[in-house]
Order: sequence, then C-alpha cells, then structure tokens
Amino acid sequence: MTSSNDCRLAAHDFARGFALRALRALGVLALLAFATTARADAVDDTLAKFLDDKFPQTEAAIGELAAEAPPQAAAILEALGDNRLLIDPADHLVAYKTVAGVLLNAKTGEPVQGLDAAAFKKVRVNNALRSAIEGAMGSLTLANPDPEKRLAAAEDVFRTHDAKALPALQAQLGKESDPRVVAALKLAQASIFATSDSASPQDRLSAIATLKERGDQDAQSLIDGIAQKATDPAVKSAAAAALSAIHTRLALWGVAQNLWYGISASSVLLLAAIGLAITFGVMGVINMAHGEMVMLGAYSTYVVQTLLPPSLQNWSLAFAIPLAFVVAGAVGIAIERLVIRFLYTRPLETLLATWGVSLILQQLVRSLFGANNRLVSNPPFMSGAFEIGGLSITTNRLWIIVLSAVVFIGLQLVLRATPFGLQMRAVTQNRRMAASMGISTARIDMLAFGLGSGVAGIAGVALSQIDNVSPNLGQGYIIDSFMVVVFGGVGNLWGTAFGALLIGLANKLLEPLIGAVQGQIVLLIFIILFIQRRPRGLFALRGRAVEA
Repeated sequence: MTSSNDCRLAAHDFARGFALRALRALGVLALLAFATTARADAVDDTLAKFLDDKFPQTEAAIGELAAEAPPQAAAILEALGDNRLLIDPADHLVAYKTVAGVLLNAKTGEPVQGLDAAAFKKVRVNNALRSAIEGAMGSLTLANPDPEKRLAAAEDVFRTHDAKALPALQAQLGKESDPRVVAALKLAQASIFATSDSASPQDRLSAIATLKERGDQDAQSLIDGIAQKATDPAVKSAAAAALSAIHTRLALWGVAQNLWYGISASSVLLLAAIGLAITFGVMGVINMAHGEMVMLGAYSTYVVQTLLPPSLQNWSLAFAIPLAFVVAGAVGIAIERLVIRFLYTRPLETLLATWGVSLILQQLVRSLFGANNRLVSNPPFMSGAFEIGGLSITTNRLWIIVLSAVVFIGLQLVLRATPFGLQMRAVTQNRRMAASMGISTARIDMLAFGLGSGVAGIAGVALSQIDNVSPNLGQGYIIDSFMVVVFGGVGNLWGTAFGALLIGLANKLLEPLIGAVQGQIVLLIFIILFIQRRPRGLFALRGRAVEA
C-alpha cells in the first residue's frame, strides 16, 4: 500500500515538474515572439523614415539602424551611401539594388516581385549623411568576430566622433580581449567625449589622458577643442598640460622625421654622385652627361617592366639593376672612346662636348619613348609605409638606402680587392708613374668611365621608384652630384658618402626653417666659402700628382 502511494506521489511530482517546464518554455517562446514582433515593428518604423526622403528623417533612420542592428542594416547603409537605396512611397516599400543590379526588399532581404522598378526613386544623400553613414557602419562592425574588422570599426568611430556609436562602443569595450582593439576603442570613446557637449568633466579628463598617450596631430586637435569649450578649471589645466606635452613630443618627432628625410635624400645623392666621383677623380673630366646616365637607368627599368610577363613583375628590379648597369656603362664607354679621349687636358672643351652629348641623349629618349612621363610601379616589397612612434618610414626609400649601402660597399671592394681597382687608384694618384709601370692608362680611363656610368644607371633604377621617369630626370641631380663630389673630396668615395650625408641632412633640416629655395641658397654659399678654404674638399686624395 505504501509502495503504491509512493508511486502515485512520484508520478504527480513528475507531472507537475513537466508542466512547469512546459510553461516556462512556452513563456520563453512567447517572449521571443514578442521581442521578434517588437523588433520587426521597430525596423518597420525605421525604414518608414526613409519614405519621407528628408535629410533629418534619413539621418534619424541611419542612427536607429546602427542602434538596432537588424540583419540587413549593413547592406541598407552601404546601398544608401552608393545611391542604391530606393523607395516606393505609393506602396510604402523600401528596397535596395545590389551591385549586380538585383532589387531586394530592405526589410526581408528577399527579391522584390511584381512591382515596376520605374516606380522607385533614389533616397537623396548629402555630405552630412555620408558622414553619418560612415559612423553607423563603424558601430555596426564593432562586434564583428574578426578583430581586424573591430579595429577598423573603432578607428572609423575615432575619425567620425559619432556619439550614436557610444553605447555599442562601451558594450564592446566591456568584453573586448584584444589589446590593440581595446586601445582603439578607448581612443574612439575619448574622441566622442572630446567632441560631445554633454560629456561630464570626469569623462573629459579621462579623454584628455587617453588622447595624451596617443600624442599625434589628431589627439592635439581634439584636446584643443576640449580646452576651448571647457569651463571646469581642472579640465582646462589638464588640457593645457596635455597640449604642452604633445607639442614637445611632436617637435621631437618632427626633427626625427626630417633626419629620416635627410638620410633618404642623402642615399639618393650618394647613388647619383658616386659614379661621378669615379670619373671625375680618375680622369678629371667634368661630365655634364652624367645625369643622362641616370636617366638611361630609369628608362631601362621602364623597359623591363613593360616587357616582363605579369608573373615576373615582382622580380622586375632583379632584371632592371644589371640591365641598367650594362646599358649606362656601355653608353659611357662609347662616350669616352668617341668623344672624351680626344679632349683630355682640355676641360672647357670636355664640358661643352659632354653637355652636347647630354642634349643628344635627351632628344634620343624623347624620340624613342615620347616626352611624357612614364609610369614605373613599385614591386610589392617596396610599397607602403610603416610607423615607428611618430616617425613614418616609406618602404621604397628604406630599400633605396639599403641599395646605396650595397653599391658603396661593392665599389670599395672593387677598388681595394681587385687588380683593376689597384690600377685605377694608381692612375688617380699619379698617372705618369702608373703609365711608366706598364699600366694602360687609356684602358683604365675607359673602364673607369664605364664603371662610373654603370653606377649612375643603378641610381636611375632607384630614382624610378620615387620620381617621374622622363627625359629630364637626370638634370635635377647633376648639380647636386657635383656639389657632393667637390665638397667631399674629388675621387674619394668616403668623402663622397660623407658629403652626400651632410648635404642631404642640411637640405632637409633647413627646409622647414627657411624654405626649400632659401635653404639651397644658404647651402650653396656655405660650400663656396668652404671650398675657398679647402679647395680639395673634406677628404683630399694623397699622392704626388694630386698634390702637385
């Protein structure tokens, strides 16, 4: 009897528990259904604002889409920004065209059936709405599973300062685990606090601290805005201190940036001048066609990129550098054999003759390739830039510095570790003694001129990555090259390197102070005065002939 009662009680408890669970499940389903219905009604109300086609209503709809984040929100906003969002006021329908031209219902995402596409008209968009769209798109992607997209969204909010994104931003900040994204979210929040009139003093102080850590021009501008609007003494004091710290930091990074620009300019000058140092130092020839050797190297790069198949374009410089050396070197040897060897010891005639050769080469290139600039693209490894603190380093110029160092070291090895280098140094120091020892000075002159011209061709390959390839390319570097060679010491490669470094740095440090033209004038006057005191330059060659 007891056992029967226990069974009945257990069955009763089980039935009651099952009923309770069923009621809870039904309640959850009812709540979900209610929420879904409410959500659908909210989306309907939001889309209805587009039907008015008025800028204030459209802006309100953009904000609501960002806050509610329905499944079609991103597609609707993208279509609005691209003028693909359409309305049919008669049928109270909002739709958008895909990139492929398919007309979809904005609410459901399903294709629109049975309606004439001519009945739809585009929703108007102005610049203010485009800014609002950008901010809304940023807030929509703040919760994206991809951290890179969350990072990009936070950066978008930082740029737009969209206050509508603040709730989504703060919600994501509370659960974010990626340190980069956390930092970006804090900066985005600080930018909103900095531009919002309703931010509290505590929020503004927090924004100032966060922006001070960033310390760039954008942060300075935002803190300056806080300082102008703030009435709280603590906020004003914190903003003033942050602005002072950022000014100092930016000034130091500005000097570092100018030093980087100077080193970059020095590497270009070194490549352009080092070949001239060889020919001028060995033969004493003022070669006014040296700039055209640079130009031939740049056009060799253009020809290589034009002829190479797409699969080898990434290796274009590997083909262009040796080709430019050979082409410019061969032209240099031809100039020495056909023109210059008849004019040794006659510097004025040599100068005029090489100037004429430069004009001939320029016109020849114009006839072959035209007078317009030619496009030479950077390979992928030389594209882009990266940041080190407040220093922006472009990859192409970094590789040009590396190339300059490799060429300089290579020439040092040639001059000091090969029989040709030994003979060339002997001819440079004492031509008559070298000839009496059986060295063919005419052969050394020819090969030295070819070597100097070939190095100028390599300089042209480098310049094609940062400058326009045109028949006048070399003319912009010939004067500076002579300045570097004379200032550093004729025929001395270390002097040429040191002179290129000093002139490049001086140019870039004087430019922001007194302007580019005035800086060039001051530098030229300094070199003239320096040469009057030291006619042989910084590092004069030693030897009986050169000292005579």
